[in-house]
Amino acid sequence: MAEEQAQQDRTEQPTPKRREDARKKGDVPRSRELTMTGVMLCGAGAILTFAGPMGNRLLGAIEESFTVERELLLDERYLPVALAEMASRGFTSLLPLVAVLIAAVLLFSAMLGGFSFSMKAVAFKGERLNPLKGIKRIFSANALNELVKAMAKFGVVATIAVAWLWFSAGKLLDLGRLPIGQAIESALKICGVSLLVVSTGLILIAAVDVPFQLWQYQKKLRMTRQQVKDEFKETEGRPEVKSRIRMLQQQAAQRRMMEDVPTADVVITNPTHFAVALKYDDTKFGAPYVVAKGKDLIAQRIREIATENNVPLFSAPPLARVLFRSTEIGEEIPAKLYTAVAQVLAYIYQLNETLRPGQRRPEPPVPEIDEDADYNE
Repeated sequence: MAEEQAQQDRTEQPTPKRREDARKKGDVPRSRELTMTGVMLCGAGAILTFAGPMGNRLLGAIEESFTVERELLLDERYLPVALAEMASRGFTSLLPLVAVLIAAVLLFSAMLGGFSFSMKAVAFKGERLNPLKGIKRIFSANALNELVKAMAKFGVVATIAVAWLWFSAGKLLDLGRLPIGQAIESALKICGVSLLVVSTGLILIAAVDVPFQLWQYQKKLRMTRQQVKDEFKETEGRPEVKSRIRMLQQQAAQRRMMEDVPTADVVITNPTHFAVALKYDDTKFGAPYVVAKGKDLIAQRIREIATENNVPLFSAPPLARVLFRSTEIGEEIPAKLYTAVAQVLAYIYQLNETLRPGQRRPEPPVPEIDEDADYNE
C-alpha cells in the first residue's frame, strides 16, 4: 500500500537531472524483445548471405576429418589434436555469422536507451539476497507482465515454427538425397529462411514491447512535487551552477545592452576607459536615462557600435566616470547631473541641425562636475 501511494504521489515528469542520474547508475530503457528480434533478423540475413562460403568450409572440415593416414590412427596423441583442429575449422567457418550476431546484440541493445555502462549496475548489493524482496519481485506486476510476454512469445513463435516446419517438411526430407556439400548449403539456407519467418512473429511482439518499456521507464522516473523542489534547491545551491547562471545572465544583459546602443542620443566617454550611452525620451522618462554603460573592453565595444550607427561621441571624462558609478542601465540620471547632461544634449542637437551659410559651429560645453559629491541622494 505504501509503495502504491508513493507511486500515486509521483505526478511530475522527470527532470533532465533525474534522467542523467539514472543513466549514470546504468538505469536506461531496454527491450529484450527488440534485441532478440534484431539478432534473429541479422542472423537470418547473415546465414542466407554466407551460406555458400560457410557450407564449403564446413564440408572441407568434414572431409579432412575422415581422411586419416593409417599410422596416425595408432598414435594416441592424434585424437585430441584432430578434435581441436576440427573445432577450430568449424568455428572459423561460422566466424562471419558470429561477428554479425555480436554486432547485432550491441546495436539493438543500445537502440532504445543508448550505450550505457555503469559499475553501480553490476556492484554487489546485499538487498538482492533478501528473500522477501525476491518473493515480491516474483509476484510483482512486472513479473506478471514478463510471464504474459513469455507465454505470448512462445505461442506466436511456436505456431509460426510448427506451420513453417509443416510447410518445409518436403525440403528437409530431400536433404538426404543431395550430395553432402549441396546438402549443407541447402540446410543453412533453410535455417536462414526459418529464422526469418519466425522473426516476423517477434516483430509484432517487439512493436508492442518497445512503447510499453518506454512508458514504464517514464513512469518509474516520475517525481513528486517535493522531489522537484528539493532538486531545484540542490541544483541552484551549487556554486558552479550559480556562477554559470550569473554568467549567462550577464551575457544576455550585455547583448541587450549592445542592441540598445544604436538608439542612444549620445555616448559620453572618458574617452578610453568609460563609456555611457544616454537617451532622452519624454514619453518614457522625465529625464535622460542610461541605455548602456561599460569600462575598458566593453566601453570600447560601445564606442565602436556607436560609431557604426552614427551615434555622436562626446568626451567628458569626469561626467562619464560619475554617470558610470551613479546610474544603472535603464535608470534616469541623478537630478544633480541634469544641468551637465542638458548641456551635452543641447550641443548634440545643435550639431544635428543644418548650419546656415556663415554660421559658426557651436563650441562644445565643458560640464562642471564634482566627482567627490554624492549623486545618489
